[in-house]
Amino acid sequence: MKHLKNLLLTTAIILACSFSAQAQSKVAHINTQELVDSMPEMKSAKSELEKLAKTYETDIQAMATELQNKIKQYDAESSTKTDEENAKRLQEVQSMEQSIRQYQAQAQQDLQKKELDLLRPITEKAKDAILKVGNAQGFDYILDSSPGQGVIMANGKDLLSDVKSELGF
Repeated sequence: MKHLKNLLLTTAIILACSFSAQAQSKVAHINTQELVDSMPEMKSAKSELEKLAKTYETDIQAMATELQNKIKQYDAESSTKTDEENAKRLQEVQSMEQSIRQYQAQAQQDLQKKELDLLRPITEKAKDAILKVGNAQGFDYILDSSPGQGVIMANGKDLLSDVKSELGF
């Protein structure tokens, strides 16, 4: 009877150990922001966004200069014009200011949309490479260790160099 209890206890311990060993997951981490920033596609995307932003900035500066010139002209001529003409000119200046603000808002929206359109394929490519490397190395979970993601790493494999190799850089 005593041997049976020992045998059952030993079997239970062995089963418990094997289940706990199976329950442990392999975990790795990667700084996805660093990965995406180092991708060659990201450099060209940033360059394209900067070029578009400069175009909008130049347009807005030209519109602002035109507005300032009109304001100076209208101020200089206001004493020789009627109140009705000055009121029309004031309305024209206010309309120009509103147009500039609308153009700035539209430019900002266009830049955000363009950024999303350019970054989506880059981040998808990075995600696919991370999953491929993680699966090939047998990881169950891959945590994003980018700053601000709430993951503090003490141990675990960093996949950044492996994913960069997968992507060819």
